[in-house]
Amino acid sequence: MTTTDRHHTATARADIAHEDRGRTVFIARLAIGLLQGLALWALVKASGEGEQATFWPATQPLVFGPLFLVAAYLPVVLLAGAGRLRLKTLLIWAVVATAALALLGWHDMARRSGDEIKPFISMSLMAFGAVALFIAHHLIAPADAGRRRVATYAAYFDTAWKAGVQLALSVGFTGAFWLLLWLGASLFQIIGIRLLHDLLGENWFSIPVLSLAFALAVHLTDVRDGLIRGVRTVALMLLSWLLLVLTVLVAGFLLALPFTGLDGLWKTGSATALVLGAAGTVVILINAAYQDGLADNLPPVALRIAVRIAAVLLTPLVLIAVWGLTLRIGQHGLTPDRIIACACTLVGAAYAAGYGFAALIPLVRERDWMQPLERTNIAVAALTVVIILALFSPVADPARLSVADQTHRLASGRITPDRFDYAFLRFDSGKAGEAALAALARSSDDRIASAAKRMQAVENRYDLSDDMTAPRLPVIAAWPTGAILPDGFAVESRRDDARFGCETSGACLATVADMNGDGAGEILLADRSSVTLYARGDDNRWIQRGEYRALNCEGEAASGDPREAMRQGRLRPVAAEWPDLSFGGTPSQMSDVGRCRRLSDAAKRSQQTGQRQ
Repeated sequence: MTTTDRHHTATARADIAHEDRGRTVFIARLAIGLLQGLALWALVKASGEGEQATFWPATQPLVFGPLFLVAAYLPVVLLAGAGRLRLKTLLIWAVVATAALALLGWHDMARRSGDEIKPFISMSLMAFGAVALFIAHHLIAPADAGRRRVATYAAYFDTAWKAGVQLALSVGFTGAFWLLLWLGASLFQIIGIRLLHDLLGENWFSIPVLSLAFALAVHLTDVRDGLIRGVRTVALMLLSWLLLVLTVLVAGFLLALPFTGLDGLWKTGSATALVLGAAGTVVILINAAYQDGLADNLPPVALRIAVRIAAVLLTPLVLIAVWGLTLRIGQHGLTPDRIIACACTLVGAAYAAGYGFAALIPLVRERDWMQPLERTNIAVAALTVVIILALFSPVADPARLSVADQTHRLASGRITPDRFDYAFLRFDSGKAGEAALAALARSSDDRIASAAKRMQAVENRYDLSDDMTAPRLPVIAAWPTGAILPDGFAVESRRDDARFGCETSGACLATVADMNGDGAGEILLADRSSVTLYARGDDNRWIQRGEYRALNCEGEAASGDPREAMRQGRLRPVAAEWPDLSFGGTPSQMSDVGRCRRLSDAAKRSQQTGQRQ
């Protein structure tokens, strides 16, 4: 046999082996998808399909939680690793992932109080768990392919972004497949055949079918490697040019802050989330422009400049987030949401430090531009996985840390017993909160013990009486600007008072007006949807008398945001056309169906008169 013949024979054998391997991977992926679908259906069935848990394991949340999380996410790991990871590596990673998912699922159930009988995993764990798995898997896969502990940055970039595109296409394929099934079911239903329609409504059919469709989509996108890379290239090109737009917007925002102040940002009530969202988008777009850092993918000069500027702008964005968090924690202490925000801010700070260093370090060679970004991405990816594992495990459970902080604020006198939020311990912090509430019920301070015992007796959060909620000092702006609201109005209020909702700057606007012509001024408190009337009572306190809401019609009554109507001077008393009617002592108000039309006609006549003048 000649050398050429031997070469052809070896090539043919390699092609056959490749086809056999591809067929094996295909069958394995379909089997994984089917098993996942059956497992998820069995767990949903056991849980009563969204109702009360009916049988094991749903009747044992500490068992159900780990099983559900493993069934939801482990098959995705296996689908992504099949054919990509060495079998030994895949088995080890599957065992580690199973243990981690089981621990997180167990803790999510174990931390809950007895009142939380639903065995389902919390949405926050589902979301952050998916992020941690994606990052961890794509730290392992490139290293395994390169037979190294730490792969090259180009390998990490190629694997992660390709997997992101593959995941998006697979989810899109599954959704399109499901829509086509419903379209077919609707067509058959038109001619009186309901079989497919009925099947799609059954979990035993729909869940396995969707799992199989997703597994098929993963395989199809995996074998068409060139197609995925092409889609990724186009996506990266489009995203990279969006960086120019975002850089201009963020720079303009930061330059405007010295002139506008931060009040507009704080009054949103979600300033930290908004700023961190902007910072996260900047990070994604910077990486879309930088790509793998190789000379062949060096972006144009305009994009290189935008990348450097955007990398520097990350620092002030993160500092604003830190400032906002510090203010809120200083005022109200820690809550689970604020602890998660702190963790996200820590990740943002790590990115800002690494990217800022990469942008400002003096570079000798142009091809080395922003190169420290690569080490930052790898290090922060590992840090993110560690933080997520800590947050959703006993290590740094947000509920436990929040309870410890809130009770410390009470014990240290930073918050008085009548202002403490006992409802948070009873309903929003799981077993840690219940244990703390039981400890407060044994307090030597009678006020604390009495309030804690009352809260322990409440079975449902909807049974809370208004005096059980912690009072809140409202933030109310006066109108006209510079006016001073009467003494005793902006005082601490509880949930049954409209002032309780005035939590952030700009949420409420108040003005003094004589509403009934008695010569004594009342106060109109406007928020985004209504106006509340306050008048002084016999004890000289401001009492909430009633609420005004716009009629659901066009014209003068449909004034939009009542706060804007107050600023424009359009809030004024209007005499009722018809009186109230008493039903033997019970007053009633007439639903005047013609009032909208009359008000609209009056507004049009007034506008026409103004135009003629």
